[in-house]
Amino acid sequence: MDTLEKYSAALRLLKARNFDESLTILDDVKAAVSHWKKSFLLEAYIHREQKNYFKEFQLLTELLPRFDTKNPYEKILAADALSLFGSVNRQLGNIEQSVESFRLSAALEDGGAKSCVEISNALFAANSSENFSAEDFRALYADYKKYTADIVPYPKKFYNHRKIRVGFLSADFQWHVVMSWSWALLTELDKNFFEIYCYSSVINPDSVTEHFRTSVDGWRDIANLTDEQAAKLIRDDEIDILFDLGGHTSGNRLRVAAYRPASVQVSGIGYMNSTGLDAIDYFLSDVHCAGNAAAMREYFTEKIILLPQSHICYNTSLKVEPAAAPPCTTKGFVTFGSFNNFSKVTDSILLAWKKILDGVPASRLLLKHKIFDADDGRHFVGERLKVLGLDLSRVEMRGYTANHSVEYNDVDIALDTFPYVGGVTTCEALYMGVPVVSLFGARHGTRFGLSILKNVGLDELAVDSYDEYIRLAIALAGNRELLTTLRQNLRTMMKNSPLMNTTDYARTVGEALRAILDIERQQFLISARKADKEERMTYSG
Repeated sequence: MDTLEKYSAALRLLKARNFDESLTILDDVKAAVSHWKKSFLLEAYIHREQKNYFKEFQLLTELLPRFDTKNPYEKILAADALSLFGSVNRQLGNIEQSVESFRLSAALEDGGAKSCVEISNALFAANSSENFSAEDFRALYADYKKYTADIVPYPKKFYNHRKIRVGFLSADFQWHVVMSWSWALLTELDKNFFEIYCYSSVINPDSVTEHFRTSVDGWRDIANLTDEQAAKLIRDDEIDILFDLGGHTSGNRLRVAAYRPASVQVSGIGYMNSTGLDAIDYFLSDVHCAGNAAAMREYFTEKIILLPQSHICYNTSLKVEPAAAPPCTTKGFVTFGSFNNFSKVTDSILLAWKKILDGVPASRLLLKHKIFDADDGRHFVGERLKVLGLDLSRVEMRGYTANHSVEYNDVDIALDTFPYVGGVTTCEALYMGVPVVSLFGARHGTRFGLSILKNVGLDELAVDSYDEYIRLAIALAGNRELLTTLRQNLRTMMKNSPLMNTTDYARTVGEALRAILDIERQQFLISARKADKEERMTYSG
């Protein structure tokens, strides 16, 4: 085989997930044509698939300075490499570097859909940093707006349907955590008032996809449609309210919403902060996450819908029962745990966890995430923990497992991350009888834990400073009786809380949707009359 044929063979092996053989062939390619950067880029993809994040990071660190971005071909490769570099830096906790890499990638893509994807990646990563101000977020929103300059929005239009047509826009109509939040909204809105349409970008459909495909009033597959085509489909369906469930998460179709195909447009549930899009009118939240309206206005371009209790409704298929008692009652020591995505774990939160371990003699810390599937990931995290002073003999790292919920039976107290706090992860811990200590700040996305805990009746477990977070975790560890009581009662507390009351939740959101449609319709009519009057006055003059 010549070099090109070997590269093609390595690519086929990557797609077949035969990583070791693919790497072996790539070694031959790199030896033969060491200047051909595309082969090194393919190797980076393989390391990513193997979860060898540190190897991927090292390779890209060496590769990126070699690109000549004045060369059109290499410019495309550099944009791809920078996107990979952004992703791996987020996995490794280098958030500022991640955001900057995504922004550089977006600039090299020269605008349009690909640039928007990279700015969405940057915004998503920025939520994990304490250092990003409202001004920093607004700069990223401006970037996204710049890359949607090719989009001409539809003129605003309202309809007089007998029922309100609500269209849900998502890439996650499948077995995905977003469905844990949105199931009640998708299935229990009052059919006397609403018709449900789903605009799906799902790539790998499953039984959840099929359920919605056959149960909603209108199902539209838009995965293979351009943004413009998808927007026209929504416009032709005369959707009254388009509800984006993705925000700036992976696979989002915010550019579809940028066409403003619906009368009123809302975002929320699947993403924790503002979209930054002028075309999105409202963001769904609650009094716990967004009660401080002045602080929220700094970060949001949308008007905020403030629900009186929870803006999310937790649905779960978990059948595993919580253990009868916390593990500390038999092991003789307390186990703290975090099953959150490790990319959310900052040095500040690790230092807080160190102080908690120091304050609870013989205690342990259990970390669980896919980064620990590979030796490379465990080694990288281990070195990071050692630098921060954590005793690795007291830390256990567990990789991904399909039925991870049963492993909460090995945890006494869950420790939330910050500033990107847990959502479904927090709910799963509570449902398994494990109390969660959460830290919150002024930014909307930092307050999910606060909202969840308040709705369950555990307000005291959400605090607003690191010192209180550390003090609370240590105090809770010393109260074995309370830990046992919570283990036995938390699931019932959740089931009886607003967090799992699907009927009240669907009714409350339904009332809010009807209200905003009426408000926007009235404002539109007033503006139209005013414009008509001014036009007639000008003509008369």
